[in-house]
Amino acid sequence: MKSRLLAGTAAIALAIVGALLIIFYAQGADQRAMANMEPVDVLVVKTAIPAGTTVDAMAAALVTEKVPASGVADTALSTLANSGGTVSAVDLVPGEQLLAERLVAPDAVKATGAVKVPAGLQEVSFELEPKRVVGGRIAVGEHVGIFISLEAGGFKGKPEDATTQLTLHKVLVTAVQRAPRAATAEQPAEGQPAPEDTTLPEGSLMLTVAVNDVDAGKIVFASEFGRLWLTKEPLDAQDNGPRVERKEVVYK
Repeated sequence: MKSRLLAGTAAIALAIVGALLIIFYAQGADQRAMANMEPVDVLVVKTAIPAGTTVDAMAAALVTEKVPASGVADTALSTLANSGGTVSAVDLVPGEQLLAERLVAPDAVKATGAVKVPAGLQEVSFELEPKRVVGGRIAVGEHVGIFISLEAGGFKGKPEDATTQLTLHKVLVTAVQRAPRAATAEQPAEGQPAPEDTTLPEGSLMLTVAVNDVDAGKIVFASEFGRLWLTKEPLDAQDNGPRVERKEVVYK
């Protein structure tokens, strides 16, 4: 009886040791396999990142993971050190590797819907040349003032006069689309910020803004029968009341 008990105990002990050896071997095999695949550090999206998010803001939504070299995309990033001043070009979803082409200059963001349209408003688009849009320096999420110019008929007192008025204030920009810029040969030194782009913008810009139904009608009418000119108008910009500009008052 005693010998059978000792034999059973020994068998259990051997089974436990065998199971542990198998576990340790499996873990070692995984580590050896990973080592053979030359793992590299890659930035992976941990939580969703909306289009237009700056590099500084998205850092908390990224994690560094070791991924076998064979599974790493050619343009995957391992650091944000050389990506200062850029934003996410599109929505980034959890689990995807952060690719270099996903980070672009702020004015290159083209994603419609990157900014939520306030309840009760609608979106309307119009096309303008860069000089009418602060030299093209307008980004999604900013606010603009919209001037409307009419050749005649805008002022009751002298309907034959040409007129201009800042008609719409602090209008939210929800999308900006423009022709892609040609790549420049000059690249900043590692760790240095990119130099300011002072080249003149080319082509037209397509802007989409969020307005109510009445203001949408004004924009459409001016696009069809007049002209539009935009200012960059932050929410704290002064508003000195409506004023119609005409030849006889523009110098006053």
